[in-house]
Amino acid sequence: MIETLKEKRFLRCGILIAALTLIDQITKAAAASLGDRTIRLIPGVLEFLYLENAGAAFGLLKNRQALFIALAVLFFAAAGYFIAVLPGGRHYAALEAVAAVMTAGACGNLLDRVFLGSVRDFIYIRLIDFPVFNFADILVTVSAAVLFVLIMTVYKDDDFSFLKDNLPWRKK
Repeated sequence: MIETLKEKRFLRCGILIAALTLIDQITKAAAASLGDRTIRLIPGVLEFLYLENAGAAFGLLKNRQALFIALAVLFFAAAGYFIAVLPGGRHYAALEAVAAVMTAGACGNLLDRVFLGSVRDFIYIRLIDFPVFNFADILVTVSAAVLFVLIMTVYKDDDFSFLKDNLPWRKK
């Protein structure tokens, strides 16, 4: 039986991460079935255009999968630590959600890198000729933007004292 705040938080985050990662993988599989076809959702504006990206954002650091996997593992460790030490209460609920959504995005792209050797992208905004991206990229980008807004408007420096107070090497 789940009883502690930490167990409930990990369960909530785990369910959210699993659900969003599943949505990401389903959308990528559907996009892969397009092959070389392009679907124009809004002509001249928004298209589904499947491609595989062996790099990071904008194709940077192409074929450096080991680096991306190592960075993802470090991110997952940091996110797990953050979720574990996050204080309870409604005040921190938004940070919990942001951490889970960002982790889901990282997990979706990591799965592609590990099992396919590249990330499947398919959303193309032709209007501004923006690089092709995917659902996981949206999760990471939007959660990072929300985190920035929260830090600038809702949370103060003292709200993050739990991080330094819970460092494993810090004596209590």
